Amino acid sequence: MLTDFTRDHAFTIAWFGLMAFVWFGWGQEDPPPRWRWRLGVASGLGAILAGGFGYSVALHAGDGSALDGRYQWFGVVVGLEVLLAGAGCLVLARRSQSRWMAWWVALVVALHFIPLALFLGDWSLALLGLIQAAALFVLLPRLRRSDEVTSRLVGPVMGVSLLAFAVVSAVVFLVRFGSPW
Repeated sequence: MLTDFTRDHAFTIAWFGLMAFVWFGWGQEDPPPRWRWRLGVASGLGAILAGGFGYSVALHAGDGSALDGRYQWFGVVVGLEVLLAGAGCLVLARRSQSRWMAWWVALVVALHFIPLALFLGDWSLALLGLIQAAALFVLLPRLRRSDEVTSRLVGPVMGVSLLAFAVVSAVVFLVRFGSPW
């Protein structure tokens, strides 16, 4: 992440760690057996980042944010994205295509990084979202040839991208701001 706001930077690392934990968890819905321990270790790393930088967010709670004065608009955009993800999952469930829910939610999440980049003034987030969206479309042919749940591949793709972004962002944080605590 490239921001001058310590709290935003710490929050993004913590949130991406938590979301990596979630996506790796979803990837454990039906993984190949040899992936299980890797998904578990990666989930643990995400949880460690979430906890460590979550504490940093608490320490910097009074600091400024790029969202100051725009929280309501940020909330509206996120609310619309949640509705879009939920509506898409409802349509998929009604069409007996629930195996595609992970792919759909991942696409909404990936595209969510574009307005997030605008709100936070950080184009690295838009780049992350575009990389994720491209990876999801690259997975489509393989997913279409299979009857397995899409979370099997989508969870690790999203988890790896979020965890990698969080780790690189944590290094940037340490270089720019020093210890998060």
